[in-house]
Amino acid sequence: MLYDIFMFLDNLDFPGAGLFQFLTFRAALAILGALTISLIFGKRLIDILKEKQIGESVRDLGLNGQVEKAGTPTMGGLIILSAIVIPVLLFADLSNIYIKLLLLTTIWMGAIGFTDDYIKVFKKNKKGLRGHFKIIGQITLGIIIGSVLVFHPDVTMKEEVPIDSQIQLYGESAKSAPVFGHAEQSLKTTIPFFKDATFNYVKLLDWLGLNQYSWLIFIFVVIFIITAVSNGANLTDGLDGLAGGTSAIIAFTLAILAYVSGSVVFASYLDIMYIPNSGELVVFAAAFIGACIGFLWYNTYPAQVFMGDTGSLSLGAIIAVFAIAIRKELLIPILAGVFLIENLSVIIQVSYFKYTKKQSGIGKRVFLMSPLHHHFQKQGLHESKIVTRFWILGIFLAILTLITLKLR
Repeated sequence: MLYDIFMFLDNLDFPGAGLFQFLTFRAALAILGALTISLIFGKRLIDILKEKQIGESVRDLGLNGQVEKAGTPTMGGLIILSAIVIPVLLFADLSNIYIKLLLLTTIWMGAIGFTDDYIKVFKKNKKGLRGHFKIIGQITLGIIIGSVLVFHPDVTMKEEVPIDSQIQLYGESAKSAPVFGHAEQSLKTTIPFFKDATFNYVKLLDWLGLNQYSWLIFIFVVIFIITAVSNGANLTDGLDGLAGGTSAIIAFTLAILAYVSGSVVFASYLDIMYIPNSGELVVFAAAFIGACIGFLWYNTYPAQVFMGDTGSLSLGAIIAVFAIAIRKELLIPILAGVFLIENLSVIIQVSYFKYTKKQSGIGKRVFLMSPLHHHFQKQGLHESKIVTRFWILGIFLAILTLITLKLR
């Protein structure tokens, strides 16, 4: 909105309008806007939720401080979604295909999460939206996102930077640098830790001679990643500030990856895949970071509001689609490692319990309780300490992810 207005004013040589051409300026406005919206709107929403008595119903699982959380307002994910969408609409280029995909993801998963929270709160059904409806929603979103990334003409990439651009930027010494071909649609993605290494999904069906159907494999991968990461974020949202803080750390890393992937200069220097127009995602990431940090104002211990599935499912899906869009999906196990271990802890716990029960008639557990953060609670650690340590782990994994840009 404002982007188009200022671009028009810039064409009229209106003083100051040219600032909107700078990605960093619009990203700064987005993060400030998201922070302001989440802080102001957040307080008002919490008051409304309290008035309507829209509180969390808590099952007593024997965890320290759990019973005291009963009645805390939930559905606070509306704060996050508003603080993301509004700045993006104002400051991002809405004609950009990647911005469109992220907005669709935010609204789509937000609607699914909101429906789940609504059923829990207003229908007094603790199970919420049935699991298969959530899965159907995630699969449908994955099909849409995957299809657009495969077939939309604006989704292109180059594996090397154009020699003319390098000479202009670096001088005659750039003649010895790698040369980019023309931008093209491709099913290639980046392989971390290996120099000049890309993986093409076409190869998965190459041995069958069915290359023309390789896009189906890519869409299946997109569905799997969206489902896994969104559910991982949902499982992580069990302690005050855990999911919000972890998501902010991941988003900051994705912003850097989007910036270098969308820049001819940095893509050339780092010798990575150049993805035209993906730099615009930095504005979205900035709004995402601002929304998460602003939400933490009310969500850190002791929480005044919970994000609910409205927030957690959306955060995970956004992270998944963002990483896929910039072809860094193979870095998700590292970058979103906190979500991964939370997912795995539940899978391991349930699988081992069923296996031992089948073998001996008595189910045994690997962890005191899953997801993993509850295991540490059972050990007597205060939830603030657990959250802080998970944040530290998230920062470590974020740094490790960025190191892969040069450790190749």
